[in-house]
Amino acid sequence: MDIIFLEAFRIKTLIGIYPWEKKIPQTIELNLEIGLPSKHDYLTDQIEDTLDYAQIVERIRAMLAEQHFSLLETLTENIAQMILTEFQSPWVKVNAAKLDVLDGVRKLGITIERGKRGQPHFS
Repeated sequence: MDIIFLEAFRIKTLIGIYPWEKKIPQTIELNLEIGLPSKHDYLTDQIEDTLDYAQIVERIRAMLAEQHFSLLETLTENIAQMILTEFQSPWVKVNAAKLDVLDGVRKLGITIERGKRGQPHFS
């Protein structure tokens, strides 16, 4: 399986269960690995035949602007499901972390994998 990745994608969003977290945006860091739907599509050298990184980033930005998540776990699940369904990826790994929210802890977060790694969808 061929995999594209987005690393250290930082974005401010409202996330959390505490009252202050519902009012003050926090920076989260996302790292994604996304299985390509078909290993042959990108050989045409046309962006229309592969996954467009910019579209994925914009879709995540829109999701975070439209919806408040209480838990990182829910946020990562929503991102994973969006990539699997909207971009027809067969597999995705999403890592989300809050930065510097606990004294002495640089990052805290979760990593999830969804779909079937090594099972590309062929057109």
